Amino acid sequence: MKRQFDDLQLGSIELFCLAAELSSFTAAAVAASVTPAAVSRSVSRLEARLGVRLFVRTTRQIRLTDEGRLYYGECREALARLVDAERRVTGQHGSPAGLLRVSLPTPYAHYRVLPVLPEFRARYPQVQVEVHISNRNVEFADDVYDLSVRGKAPDDSNLIARKLEDAELVLLASPAYLARAGTPATLEDLHAHDCIQFDLPSSGRRLPWALRQDGEDIDVITTGNYGCAEDVLGGVTLARAGAGIFQTYRFVVEADLRDGALVEVLPACGGATRPFVLLYPHARHMSLRVRAFVDFLVEKFAH
Repeated sequence: MKRQFDDLQLGSIELFCLAAELSSFTAAAVAASVTPAAVSRSVSRLEARLGVRLFVRTTRQIRLTDEGRLYYGECREALARLVDAERRVTGQHGSPAGLLRVSLPTPYAHYRVLPVLPEFRARYPQVQVEVHISNRNVEFADDVYDLSVRGKAPDDSNLIARKLEDAELVLLASPAYLARAGTPATLEDLHAHDCIQFDLPSSGRRLPWALRQDGEDIDVITTGNYGCAEDVLGGVTLARAGAGIFQTYRFVVEADLRDGALVEVLPACGGATRPFVLLYPHARHMSLRVRAFVDFLVEKFAH
């Protein structure tokens, strides 16, 4: 096989990945025990070889270009595979290591994954975890994430989808709101109440409430004077403040329901669920850190 890279080029790729991860030539230089000028020269060599700009540079910061993000994602995965190959050959396949980047929706991040990350790192102390919290879908082809958790699997044959759980939904309101507006006894009563709305980040569409009636799952369109977009936890905060009735995942409000800060509304129509799915790209060889994290989340939440 014809040699494609010399030692200098491989070293330049490593320094480029460090600079991308740390968003700084200086920080990359400190981490690699070289000078910032050496990091800058390495990146310039790669840009000349590829014929594209990898970073946008200003006096205060650097950021990856679109081409740089694509190249970084591929290089990071290639370097991780080399590291994993060495570990397997030397019998160290039980030691995942490296940077793991995960994209999570707001409620699942705060009430499911973030609380158990210290346990994951206690098991795998050589893995560093970077969490991106957003309700918007990430594109694995353009972004640099290893995995994401979302509400449904996209129609993308390049992704593996593993269901973590079907999370139960609950209607809730504060005692103060119910004392002022009354407690609904039927679904029809909701029309007379302030129902806090949530807009889907992907489409801007108002999310209907998922309820059950006579054993059947139904979608109920509601109206109200308050609306939230992007962050579903804003609706919970509004409900706590007495703004109206809101629907969210039971795991988000378990403590509020237990201590009486919030009250479940129309429990006879409850029980509907929405899924949370773990997504990651197909790969002939999954890195050890990704495999370890997938197994950990499945162990914790897939029942």
